[in-house]
Amino acid sequence: MNQNQPLRHLGIIMDGNRRWAKIHGLPSLEGHRRGYNKMKDLVKWCIKKEIKILTVYAFSTENWTRSRKEVSYLMNLFRQALTKDISEIEKQNVKVKVIGQKHRLAPDLQKMIKKVEQRTGKNKKLIFNIAISYGGRPEITQAVRNIIKQKIPAEKVSEKLISQNLWTTGEPDSDLIVRTSGEQRLSNFLTWQSAYSELMFIKKHWPDFTEKDLDKIVTEYKRRQRRFGK
Repeated sequence: MNQNQPLRHLGIIMDGNRRWAKIHGLPSLEGHRRGYNKMKDLVKWCIKKEIKILTVYAFSTENWTRSRKEVSYLMNLFRQALTKDISEIEKQNVKVKVIGQKHRLAPDLQKMIKKVEQRTGKNKKLIFNIAISYGGRPEITQAVRNIIKQKIPAEKVSEKLISQNLWTTGEPDSDLIVRTSGEQRLSNFLTWQSAYSELMFIKKHWPDFTEKDLDKIVTEYKRRQRRFGK
């Protein structure tokens, strides 16, 4: 086991809420509610494990095509996260960042995000990136647009410059990405940042994820030999 290989940046694709609800004979919206509560638990567990950055895939750009009822429910969960539950997060010394196409969100939600990011901006225990209206390709596309606007010569464009123009600017790339529910794909999550990430796929649906599962994931990560393409 490589104890000198700390897990600094963990990405989670929180998949399986609706399937979990179906298995338990519950409405799909209840699956999302349980998944949201599990996300709050995950923040606490990551702090205990001294993980410095947690990025969760909460709502993809493709999720806008879901039913109006489901999208509305998810947006209200985000509102709850940014208002009712923010005090609990703040007490844990967590810095909250929302990454994604924020301009597509309702104006009131955009204001909430700005307020929370300012309020928690100096917190140091954990950076908690919530990917809302997020897609890896749109993120890279936006980074390129930003560079073009700066009128930087083509020969000056580098990987470092592109990284600096991503929504995760200033943060190290993801060390590990975990997806629940048994699906084995990244689905446009952290497309640039995952170039050398370790990947793990577990069969459990997201609402069934436990702290013991996280323990196993951290242990397995430390066993691996990261090669970074070498």
